[in-house]
Amino acid sequence: MVLDRLRVFLQRRKIDAILITQPENRRYISGYTGHDVSIAESSGVLLVPATGRPFLFTDSRYLLQAEAEAAEFQVELYSKGLLALLKKKLPLLSVKRLGFESHYLLHATAAKLSSLADKLGIELMPLSDVIEGFRVKKSAEEIEKIRQAVQLNEEVFQKVFKELRPGQTERQVALKIETLMRKKGADGPSFDTIVAAGPNGALPHAVPTNRPIQEGEPVIIDMGLKINGYCSDMTRTVVCGAPDTKTKKLFRIVRKAQLAGMKAIKAGVTARDADGTARKIISNAGFGDRFGHGLGHGVGLAVHEAPSVNFRSRKKLRAGMVVTVEPGIYIPGWGGIRLENMVVVTGNGFELLNRDTTFLDL
Repeated sequence: MVLDRLRVFLQRRKIDAILITQPENRRYISGYTGHDVSIAESSGVLLVPATGRPFLFTDSRYLLQAEAEAAEFQVELYSKGLLALLKKKLPLLSVKRLGFESHYLLHATAAKLSSLADKLGIELMPLSDVIEGFRVKKSAEEIEKIRQAVQLNEEVFQKVFKELRPGQTERQVALKIETLMRKKGADGPSFDTIVAAGPNGALPHAVPTNRPIQEGEPVIIDMGLKINGYCSDMTRTVVCGAPDTKTKKLFRIVRKAQLAGMKAIKAGVTARDADGTARKIISNAGFGDRFGHGLGHGVGLAVHEAPSVNFRSRKKLRAGMVVTVEPGIYIPGWGGIRLENMVVVTGNGFELLNRDTTFLDL
């Protein structure tokens, strides 16, 4: 049980309680799905003592939802603000050492929390990536949710791809994708859909524009959706009409790199070695300086989470991790090619979650 693991962590570190503010971590620990407007306007904060019942602090807008979703938590309202409630609650719980997520707290809030801690005689313990460390290895139930999200994502893509025509704008295609996601039952997109045609494809995170798609040019479609909070992430590069020789050449290089990257993935392999296997193919083809991002990243409750699969990371992949494999080549003034699948790391290799092979055998 996740709460038990967290309490063991706190007890070993001799921390009396921890504040959890990061949205996906809050959901992972409590089951509460409240949506934050921004880091400055949270829908709730968890206070988990090392022993005893944990708390979910929120405001009146989320009270009924919090009580329904976080049954193990004592839900309390902070009508006068979080810090005012903590001022009352922490002494009652005899908290002397309080952990907080230092990677997800505004500086202004941290300063006020520090001032409150000083007044109460509490030692603040900045913590980073504690819950993320629990989340990195997925359970069988989580993998099944991710698999469902991947499959629905592919269904949406297949329909949009079949209806893709020259003259449609990038924005029109992106809107169609996100509308269809919701019609088919997704919670919504897991990130803003990328549709980047022609030269816009040279921007790895391009924002869809009103530019019409031209016949024969590569179009990068990077899309993902959520089901029950869990994300999918897939990229296909397609062409309306017949691709030219350059597009075919670059596509084959990227596809070869993707296949090699997937084949390199298994438990015990370092992230940088998996990345390097794919990167070497692109570099040997003369396009090493056109592949600037990492080979992939973890996917779960967040579309970008640990582990990072890039040339800097020496961390070893572990069975149960879910990662993307997405090499690319981006050429300013011409465009780009990116192909992305999702895999589950296993003890002796990987499980490919994607079934769609659209345009992968050019």
